[in-house]
Amino acid sequence: MEEAHDHRPSSTAGRPFLSGFCAAALRRKPLGAHGSAAATGEGLVRQLGVLELVLLGIGASLGAGIFVVTGTVARDAGPGVTISFVLAGAACVLNALCYAELASRFPAVVGGAYLYTYAAFNEITAFLVFTQLMVDYHIGAASVARSLASYFIQFLELIPFLKGQIPSWIGHGEEFFGGVISINILAPILLIILTAILCCGVKESSAVNTFMTTLKIIIVIVVVFAGVFEVDVSNWSPFMPNGFKSVVTGATVVFFAYVGFDAVANSAEEAKRPQRDLPIGILGSLLACVLLYVAVCLVITGMVPYTLLGEDAPLAEAFASKGLKFITVLISIGAVAGLTTTLLVGLYVQSRLYLGLGRDGLLPSVFAKVHPTRHTPLQSQIWVGCVAAVMAGLFNVSMLSHILSVGTLTGYSVVSACVITLRWNDKGTSRRSLGSMSIWQEGVLCLVIVALCGFIVGFCYRFNYAIAFMVVAFVIAVAASFALQFHQVYMDPPGFSCPGVPLLPIISVFFNMVLFAQLHEEAWYRFVILSLIALGIYAGYGQYNAVPSSSEHSTIGYHGIPSEAP
Repeated sequence: MEEAHDHRPSSTAGRPFLSGFCAAALRRKPLGAHGSAAATGEGLVRQLGVLELVLLGIGASLGAGIFVVTGTVARDAGPGVTISFVLAGAACVLNALCYAELASRFPAVVGGAYLYTYAAFNEITAFLVFTQLMVDYHIGAASVARSLASYFIQFLELIPFLKGQIPSWIGHGEEFFGGVISINILAPILLIILTAILCCGVKESSAVNTFMTTLKIIIVIVVVFAGVFEVDVSNWSPFMPNGFKSVVTGATVVFFAYVGFDAVANSAEEAKRPQRDLPIGILGSLLACVLLYVAVCLVITGMVPYTLLGEDAPLAEAFASKGLKFITVLISIGAVAGLTTTLLVGLYVQSRLYLGLGRDGLLPSVFAKVHPTRHTPLQSQIWVGCVAAVMAGLFNVSMLSHILSVGTLTGYSVVSACVITLRWNDKGTSRRSLGSMSIWQEGVLCLVIVALCGFIVGFCYRFNYAIAFMVVAFVIAVAASFALQFHQVYMDPPGFSCPGVPLLPIISVFFNMVLFAQLHEEAWYRFVILSLIALGIYAGYGQYNAVPSSSEHSTIGYHGIPSEAP
């Protein structure tokens, strides 16, 4: 009975608040604590093959944006938007390689960026990454749901007797109280339907995603082939009418069109052969999206001079101007399918992240429960569906779009850094560096310097400051990179290995922070304010309830763990 008197971890129980907080915040999840496989029969079930994983990543990444963002960016970058997508895709490949290595290294449990950060750095950093990601996911899901509802209504209005007859409060949103409230009935209904599908089981939800994503890919291919016959190559000259800088600026915008491949990493417990299939799913889905985006860019800029592209529906307008109005119907269907899969996978990822934190004790244990027969985190799934439904039904969350992507870039940067830190040889951490600083601490400091220099370079580029500041920051980042390259001892990981470590992850961190500097100023405020709120939640709850190593949560049984999983 005495054991039940205090449930706090021994590292914080009985200590003064500040010392207890520091001891808890700096805890790391032991590498050996991830793959426990006690056969309790109540874990997630492994049903996703490599094809389902690739389609999962494509479903998350390839939304309605392929029919819109390609044309809107082309209005500034011209036909050079193709290069913008290639550059952004190359930058995403760096992040994808980092995710692929860590997904292969931790194939037995959910958690994604949060889990990797917990193992590589510490508990508080992992919790901060989770909160930044989750706000992106919650707002993003509500925003996508409203967009899906609007597209769905537009699709219905293609039927002549319904055109203009559907009230705005059903699907487009109707504002009240000066815009504070924006009622949308259809968006919560769509969220409830998708949440119900996800609650049925991963097999059922994967089947829906596979069907919708396949339909979407087929429509994109049909659109591309239909447009090829309308291409006038003279429209590609000049290729970069506003110079290379506009192409680079376009790359910073379209970078976020590829976001979603990281969703595959959160399906670790449900992949049949995770150590082999997760890297294939992550990289395969990203490369497929790059090819599709580049193809659409070439077609749209070849069909119509870039100066004549519309702003709201450029691809549809381009085909309509050529008399191919039936293609615009396909584009509408493709947009609905794209938004549906984006929303479905987004809700799926959120529930798995909540499951991971519930198991680790950083959130209430209700989020750690898995349904004994459906093998889904039912409570977590219902929670994320309800949050999205309330936000989508009552608020015009698209107004918050300028503060999104903070969590994505935070997660990408930290995951790239995790690849480096987890490669360091443990023997190297015992050596001393500058003064009382260990080699491990010096390495972390160098990573922070690289990140800060990346932000400074991006900040100077954005506000047209003197190039000297950019050069100085870049030189400092190079010096920190040399220290990471030559002061650390690196090991080869099991499973898939990211090439060029530490150089490629360093470039990834640097570029992600350059992009971070391009975000709206309010996004920076959101990062700081949300981090402070997360610290408060952790100080009041997380530090006392976290169970990072051996605990009841780390002995959840996983069905059918293949022999290759550690």
